[in-house]
Amino acid sequence: MKFAPLCVLACALALPLAASAQWQWIDNQGKKVFSDQPPPADVPEKNVLRRPGGRTATAVPPANAPKADAAATPAPKAAGVDKELEEKARKAEEAEKAKRAAEEQKIAKAKADNCIRARQGKATMDSGMRVARMNDKGEREIMDDQARASEQRRLQDIINADCK
Repeated sequence: MKFAPLCVLACALALPLAASAQWQWIDNQGKKVFSDQPPPADVPEKNVLRRPGGRTATAVPPANAPKADAAATPAPKAAGVDKELEEKARKAEEAEKAKRAAEEQKIAKAKADNCIRARQGKATMDSGMRVARMNDKGEREIMDDQARASEQRRLQDIINADCK
């Protein structure tokens, strides 16, 4: 055989393949439409019957046929996949609860420590003995009555907030 007839034969055999690269859908009037372009955006996904590449959708009933209730027949689920997903979600939720509980416990311990320190400081301020502090320069200075009253209010606020 010569090369030219083989090319013609190959083209003739490839012609149906080009035709299979078509879209097929049912339009809004219930008519089947064939095209090499995808359907317009207003066509629902359930009305697309065929896509390029040989992929076909499930058969769609005619537009005037009674529609079945979708809620009555749920889609089948892969049992193994659902169980795995549920197990992962449950484990993630448990881990999150444990993390929150640990954080709450840490906060409660910090509040208890703050409460103890504030009560000790308040007892020292209420005792009336001289209290010295270090200033910004690192020098020691004795607290006057105004500074003592301010510190007593601050410590009382901490006690009110953390000692419950």
